[in-house]
Amino acid sequence: MSETRVATSVEELIGQLDEAVEDDCTDGKCSKVKEILERMFRAQHDFLDESLLVPLPDTYARRLLHRDPAGRYSVVVMVWGPGQETPLHDHAGKWCVECVYKGRVKVDSYRMESEDEDGLARLTKVTTVHAGVGAAGALIPPFEYHVLANDTDGPSVTVHVYAEELTCCNKFVPEGDGYRKEKCELCYSP
Repeated sequence: MSETRVATSVEELIGQLDEAVEDDCTDGKCSKVKEILERMFRAQHDFLDESLLVPLPDTYARRLLHRDPAGRYSVVVMVWGPGQETPLHDHAGKWCVECVYKGRVKVDSYRMESEDEDGLARLTKVTTVHAGVGAAGALIPPFEYHVLANDTDGPSVTVHVYAEELTCCNKFVPEGDGYRKEKCELCYSP
């Protein structure tokens, strides 16, 4: 995809993503989506409407940018105020590509060691990455457990391309020497 020109608008981004998700291989699809986002954001084209970039005071904002009419993927803009973070969570077995649009985020990735029939999971932190503008990562199950956080003193913005529309995930709440798995319904911010 290196011959594809850098998208400079939401419409061009969606057009390129439509082509990328045609790949039958999940790894190939994620690789193409990652390359598109990295190239676009590193070129520092400000293409998102300012209304999408407003942080919320008490939690990160999650705003739908695009839902593919064929249900192949969705694009979500997340805005992080200083110190805001997700709980440890998964993506319910769906692939995702995340890229920093503005600012910086810290990503702690975990590996699932075991999960018992009562929903108590054992997870081990395997990496911590501080990602700046244009840095992207792909989450392809079973590698999907992580915490995203804004560890800066200003707002940060990330763009997430999900397989389908992600309406729920599992969060992992510390309990004893493990984590209690809890289903978490997702919604969009105003």
